[in-house]
Amino acid sequence: MGSYLRDMKIIRKLALLVLLATNPAHALDSSQGQLTVTPIIGGLDAPWAFGFLPDGDVLVTEKDGRVLRLSDGTLSALGGVGPVAEVGQGGLLDLLIPSDFSDSREIYFSLAQDQGRGEGPALARARLEPGADRLTGWEVLYEIAAGSSGGRHFGSRLVEGADGMIYMTVGDRGDRPSAQDRSNENCTVLRLTRDGSPAPGNPFTDGQPAIWSYGHRNPQGAALDLEGRLWVSEHGARGGDELNRVQPGVNYGWPVISYGRHYSGDKIGEGTTKAGMAQPEFYWDPSIAPSGLMIYSGALWPEWRGDIFTGSLKFGHIARVGGTPLALQEVLESSETARLRDIREAPDGALYRITP
Repeated sequence: MGSYLRDMKIIRKLALLVLLATNPAHALDSSQGQLTVTPIIGGLDAPWAFGFLPDGDVLVTEKDGRVLRLSDGTLSALGGVGPVAEVGQGGLLDLLIPSDFSDSREIYFSLAQDQGRGEGPALARARLEPGADRLTGWEVLYEIAAGSSGGRHFGSRLVEGADGMIYMTVGDRGDRPSAQDRSNENCTVLRLTRDGSPAPGNPFTDGQPAIWSYGHRNPQGAALDLEGRLWVSEHGARGGDELNRVQPGVNYGWPVISYGRHYSGDKIGEGTTKAGMAQPEFYWDPSIAPSGLMIYSGALWPEWRGDIFTGSLKFGHIARVGGTPLALQEVLESSETARLRDIREAPDGALYRITP
């Protein structure tokens, strides 16, 4: 018994919702020792995001428009999901379970919405009553201005801010020239009230009033740090994936400045710096295709407190970034890890990840 307890002080649990593995569990080396990796559920179809309900159940979104509930090891689909445009990289994407869910019963979703000649990211809300097997009151609260027809770079991460507002990321939709044009929401972080209206105090009086910051290429990760500040991880092109601390009214430069190059190898914009455009806090070159973002509380691993974790769609690992200035601290990977779409901290401090 004594040996077992000593081992348990070293071996922590890194839980996965999906693991492409033949073994029921395997070990993952890390700076904190060997982590035990435990598969939770498999058989998902293009999952995009997940979140924890107060009762311990887990909700999962699939890109084709399904919302799944994992309860006591059993997976079931919830009814009541509204229309979703599954086109290219678009579909049913992120979900946000707000801090007052136990009282409000509200859940927020980002999704691609049919806009006629194209699809645009939108924010929807629904309710999940105790013990219910379906969502009720599905309502689209906000959708970006129509005009981009490309089926890619939707962004679409959702975060509840420390101010109670909802922050939603929007990618460039494959329409680079629109990135510096605030008459549309491409390449932005939006700040919205709980009813989907532009939040009071947003910085711009011209253009779309929901815009909080702009010049982002394709932010597919977003999270608050331990001080309540918003961060995003965003895809570059060939090189130039970025971590940015989002501040109101700031222009993050895409596609005028970038540390990457076009996939053709051609130079992007005017270089890596320009007056009036923010520099990333950290960038990757070559690209890892970051998706999902989590800033760790330190609950199980105090040495990781405040560090930033993101998954790699390209290489199938978890990157840990930390320190001052920010630097890549380690890569968590093994022969059995796979592409990662989302990563979150569970209420008990364990790390959960999901693979597409």
